Amino acid sequence: MRLDYNSPIVLTYSIICIVIFYIDHFLGTNVTQYFTLNGDFNATSPASWFSLVSYSFGHASTEHLWGNLSFLLLLGPFIEEKHTSFDLFMMTFFTVILTAILHIAFFDAGLMGASGVVFMFIALSSFANAKPGTIPLTFILIAVLFIGKEVVASMKTDNVSQFAHIVGGIIGTIFGFWKSKYENRPSTIRIEEVNNN
Repeated sequence: MRLDYNSPIVLTYSIICIVIFYIDHFLGTNVTQYFTLNGDFNATSPASWFSLVSYSFGHASTEHLWGNLSFLLLLGPFIEEKHTSFDLFMMTFFTVILTAILHIAFFDAGLMGASGVVFMFIALSSFANAKPGTIPLTFILIAVLFIGKEVVASMKTDNVSQFAHIVGGIIGTIFGFWKSKYENRPSTIRIEEVNNN
């Protein structure tokens, strides 16, 4: 029996998050400064451009890291198997970039963590068996329990970016409807009759 790297995108993403956090935590290198998206984006700075993606690998605490990884590792392999590694990579990349752009546009505070990706995974997973032209009940419940809770929590003052959670959930919802429309559509099979004369 051997180990299987069964979910390349999810496992690689998770390992990078772990390595970055513990290098900073144990070596005291302050490496997380390169994995934080600052509100004062500087278009002439390579570090600012790098942070548009790198912020999603940084985490502020052990609870923050393992809370996100729990969802990523629970939902990710199933999603990656269903949608392929390439599709999951593109959906994750799009979520990270769009969340960063919107955060810069509306907020001055810093941002770090995989929470936006987590909420994209949560919303996307609710469309697992969705049929074209339908709205899965699982999606409605997810929207109320997870995304709705974040909308309410956004009215409080804390250090959590509910905005990133909501954006991730919305993006996951869009991908879910789009994927269910095109991937679960019954294929049309053309049968030709061969006349034997």
